[in-house]
Amino acid sequence: MGLVRHVVCAMSGGVDSSVSALLLKRMGYHVTGVFMKNWDTHDERGVCSSEKDCEDAYKVCKMLDMPFHQVSYVKEYWHEVFSNLLSEYEKGRTPNPDILCNKHIKFKHFYQYAVNTLGADAMATGHYARTSQEDEEVFQQKYTPPRRTLFRDRFEIRKAVRLYQGADRLKDQTFFLSQISQDALRHTLFPLSGLTKDFVKKIAAEASFQHVLKKKESMGICFIGERNFEEFILEYLEPKPGNYVSVDDGKIMGQHKGWFTLTLGQRARIGGQKDAWFVVDKDITTGDVFVGPTTNHSALLRDTLQTDRFHWIAEEPPLELIRTQMMECHFCFNNRMPLTPCTVTLNLDGSVWVMVKQPMRALTPGQFAVLYKGDECLGSGKIILLGPTKYTLQRGQNWIDCTPKETSHCHPEPIS
Repeated sequence: MGLVRHVVCAMSGGVDSSVSALLLKRMGYHVTGVFMKNWDTHDERGVCSSEKDCEDAYKVCKMLDMPFHQVSYVKEYWHEVFSNLLSEYEKGRTPNPDILCNKHIKFKHFYQYAVNTLGADAMATGHYARTSQEDEEVFQQKYTPPRRTLFRDRFEIRKAVRLYQGADRLKDQTFFLSQISQDALRHTLFPLSGLTKDFVKKIAAEASFQHVLKKKESMGICFIGERNFEEFILEYLEPKPGNYVSVDDGKIMGQHKGWFTLTLGQRARIGGQKDAWFVVDKDITTGDVFVGPTTNHSALLRDTLQTDRFHWIAEEPPLELIRTQMMECHFCFNNRMPLTPCTVTLNLDGSVWVMVKQPMRALTPGQFAVLYKGDECLGSGKIILLGPTKYTLQRGQNWIDCTPKETSHCHPEPIS
């Protein structure tokens, strides 16, 4: 009888991870289910909502005759994800905790726990994604501790594992996996890679997983869930009231409780205003939040952004980009948006410039620019700098077009 491979499956108490565990069992693996607790809701309401999810995960493991464990990463989540989130909001950015949660918690701490503590040959999650490896190849990879040096050994020859979109493009989750390490990816199985959400639900129904089937899709901040965002963030950051200012004429429209409660493109709820206004910019030095009267105001439209040092899933940029410093591909900065054609320029410091052919709405600092080549997710970088808005360029052109006699009537946008 051959060796039975041991796979540790991350169990959330939802339908996707439950079906992933079921499929792994059907493949003949020895499967251990592990529930991660990453947020202590007792601190807020005296009620722990994660307890119900844990019970649901345990029930699935019992039905499948699988060992079940719980592990807590509350401290790690606070220090490596949530503290970063608060810091980013204070800087006027809008972070993506789901991407950081996968990077630091699921595919670092949990991965190391699965391999080092539970002795797993591989880990598995319920993400809708796939890799360039067949399942058999995953078990042939040897675990190597993270490198302590900045650069890879030049004599080390390893064929990089690629990350690809799952079969269900509407549920594809490669966007959220765009910062994970190559080593973790080498040892990860995605049992749902070739399935659609509807088919996963059908499998769950046939397996009598009714208790997870009837649950709502998890939304909101990773491991924290759905909240009134303004109320939630003001529990951790001091209110810093400021003015809503019309970007068109500088008129004060109302007051907000803090620029960190708002993000570019969202509707600004301004008291006494009959028409909708939308956040187009923020000035954290004055506390002013600039608003425009239409959802597609030109002050929300940009075609250029720069990231910080880009994280390539294959550890190195594509050969085309290395050779020419420029590459055509696709990008998105929000998992709900369609992929947009773009031109990427590689900078000497490892950051990239991303340029799109048509200005896009609400490009947002702090979000991640995720790049794709075909159906391959290449990686991501945090947006740290934005190019000028269409509104700024139009105002600048109007200023240039003014004759000397008309100059007194021109009001160029001040440089912030």
